[in-house]
Amino acid sequence: MATPRVTVWHEYRHEKTHKEVSDVYPEGMHTPIAKYLREQGLDVKTATLDEPEHGLTEAVLAETDVLTWWGHMAHHEVQDEIVERVQKRVLDGMGLIVLHSGHYSKIFRKLMGTSGNLKWREANEKERIWVIDSGHPIAEGLGEYIELPHEEMYGERFDIPTPDELVFVSWFEGGEVFRSGCCWTRGRGKVFYFRPGHETFPTYFNPEVLKVIYNAARWAAPHAIEPIPIVNAKVPLETIRS
Repeated sequence: MATPRVTVWHEYRHEKTHKEVSDVYPEGMHTPIAKYLREQGLDVKTATLDEPEHGLTEAVLAETDVLTWWGHMAHHEVQDEIVERVQKRVLDGMGLIVLHSGHYSKIFRKLMGTSGNLKWREANEKERIWVIDSGHPIAEGLGEYIELPHEEMYGERFDIPTPDELVFVSWFEGGEVFRSGCCWTRGRGKVFYFRPGHETFPTYFNPEVLKVIYNAARWAAPHAIEPIPIVNAKVPLETIRS
């Protein structure tokens, strides 16, 4: 398989307006993700909300095998035209990794067809991400669980379609559980949602969290060039005898 080409997309707003976030991620949350993926040998570029066309031009997406997406405070500012552009690329085979509060992004809700609603709480509590499908490629190299000492809680019910594959389930110190590693296929593209990554915690410096994102990028990348299905074909294969 060719080296996956990954675009790490980030809203990049909290770091500019909230000191508690910029103290943790002075160069933006996308930077440690992109740095780690490059160190693993992937071909990586970054894009952010305030760039022209949100950094997701036709040319950029044409050269992207996997797109990662983190957004939160400015979901409403993402142009519908760009959302439709990304959706088309996913349906044509590009992988999409949706991170943390990206559950409420326009692109995730468009692909899922649901609200993405969930319960949440900011209490700096422990999260234990249990690996429930240890044979899945996204879980490669992990132990039984990933433990994060401080995270924002997301709790069920999570308004999503039933995942095609469920890799991780989170437990929180307050008692809630959450489907935190979910896989779907949309058209010819693969979609993975991964829960952790609240902006005030150094989650994207955690080597196990980064490994999951790397594994997911390799899993979601197109592994073969498939012909685009022919639709609305009207010529019969056999002679029709009435």
